[in-house]
Amino acid sequence: MIRTGPASGPILIFGHGAGAGMNSQFLEAFTTKLSERSIACVRFEFPYMEKYRSDGRRRPPDRMPKLEERFSEIYAAVDGNAVLIGGKSMGGRVASHIADRLKVAGLICVGYPFHPPGKPENTRISHLLNLNTRSLIVQGERDRFGSKDEVESYSLSSKIQVFWSRDGDHDLKPRKSSGRSHSENLDECVDAIAKFIHTITR
Repeated sequence: MIRTGPASGPILIFGHGAGAGMNSQFLEAFTTKLSERSIACVRFEFPYMEKYRSDGRRRPPDRMPKLEERFSEIYAAVDGNAVLIGGKSMGGRVASHIADRLKVAGLICVGYPFHPPGKPENTRISHLLNLNTRSLIVQGERDRFGSKDEVESYSLSSKIQVFWSRDGDHDLKPRKSSGRSHSENLDECVDAIAKFIHTITR
């Protein structure tokens, strides 16, 4: 478990995606930028990723109950007056499953996997229709796990806000033809997350 950012104030516990651990380039940049905006972040790894770190053998992600159990354990170990949970892709999906149960201060999902790539009919949104936790989903407009056109057709809970990363893919990267940079998209998204967190934790 790694904590970065200020010693006081809101804390975001953030889970990694299916294929990259807590030290991925994306999470390093993301948590650094949040720290600069007075948001403390706690990163951790799910059991299958811990095993990969120890023996170098790749494995598929653990089943959802085991992922939820690890996330809940980390949440229980973090002290703070305003603790939010979330994650990148799979990490955000796991967090969304336990947010109401844990009664967290808020939920942040980046690149939520609304459906498997190429299978828009296999949605992963049933629990999001009646979610009670105040939530922000940051999604690239071109995300193959859920594009803007697809997501805007869903009847998500009124507690969920969606911030769209312009021309962004699953990692919020825009195409060169858009005239935008990955850094610009990431900065805008982190600004939106910080504003959301500071607003709901005042």
